[in-house]
Amino acid sequence: MRYTISGKNIDITEGLRNAITEKLGKLERYFTPDTEVIVTLSVEKERQKIEVTIPVKGNIIRSEQVSNDMYVSIDLVEEVIERQLRKYKHKIIEKHKEGGIFQPEFMEKEEEDPQEIKIIRTKHFGIKPMYPEDACVQMELLGHNFFVFCNAETEEVNVVYKRKGNTYGLIEPEF
Repeated sequence: MRYTISGKNIDITEGLRNAITEKLGKLERYFTPDTEVIVTLSVEKERQKIEVTIPVKGNIIRSEQVSNDMYVSIDLVEEVIERQLRKYKHKIIEKHKEGGIFQPEFMEKEEEDPQEIKIIRTKHFGIKPMYPEDACVQMELLGHNFFVFCNAETEEVNVVYKRKGNTYGLIEPEF
């Protein structure tokens, strides 16, 4: 695997680089050698955060872990990505897709069914045009973490969502 390791407010020491390649190196059995792994380390006050992104054939496997120790964050992120890989493998097998960047041994190995995703409820609602700020107010009134709406400026379906630190995000479609 090819690693791209960068840091925000932190110097990437040889010890950190070795810990990352050693811990995430355990994932090499799942991927082909040319798989790119993007790792970003950041420090904010007492928060030691690691973000790992692995582009996978039209999807992204990503995990972000925060703790007060960067080495603990590295351990946590590897566990989460491994769990995501098992779920993704099951999804590929069910849809009879080719594995792409995955090792053939990983794809052929039988595994117990991870938590199967089941949709248990479908909601229908009318979408009226509104501005993103109004959608944030509506989301707060409903007590939800996200809100789907038709953007009055672009006439496209958008999503606003709550972020950490009482801020908001806007998701717009890209064509």
